[in-house]
Amino acid sequence: MRPLVVGIGGSTRTASTGERALRLALQAAEEAGANTRIYSGSFLARLPVYGPENPERNREQRELVDAVRCADGLILASPGYHGGISGLVKNALDLLEDLRDDRRCYLEGRAVGCIITSSGWQTIGSALAGMRSIIHALRGWPTPLGAGLNTAEKLFDATGTCIHQAAALQLATVGRQVVEFAQKWSARSPLQEMQNEPSAGHLS
Repeated sequence: MRPLVVGIGGSTRTASTGERALRLALQAAEEAGANTRIYSGSFLARLPVYGPENPERNREQRELVDAVRCADGLILASPGYHGGISGLVKNALDLLEDLRDDRRCYLEGRAVGCIITSSGWQTIGSALAGMRSIIHALRGWPTPLGAGLNTAEKLFDATGTCIHQAAALQLATVGRQVVEFAQKWSARSPLQEMQNEPSAGHLS
């Protein structure tokens, strides 16, 4: 059975560097044996600002949460803004609080690939570290490689093809690592499953 990898990210700009990078990483995940689904910036822009006091959800919010609930792995892509990830992507991740009481709490047991795009290496480093911290807080497993793409360099041509060899390799590696983890995790023995049964309550 092919694992499902869900991609979340990009920006409000159509065909942004982040969205193109996310699609390339998802393509690599497909080539490694996964089915994929993408929620790009244009979709994320339709999500209301998350508020824990408001339990109502619109159609887009329910769709995103259900997709992540079914996912075997994720790939996140965000532009780096002022040293951190974008509010657009962070708002989508805040919505995953709805997975708190699931049997697989938050991102438990799922690898998450990280992609940061920014015009400058300093923001790439800090935004990537911030994204990894968020994934850890959601109990996910950041992939060993996080892709950092410096938009000050020419990365894509007019057709959307990645012409930067190092960037293309990073994105392919991120996509492949998510699938490899998903496949190994799904092959766990019944004893391992029993040992990892959730306790009666969840940590705050």
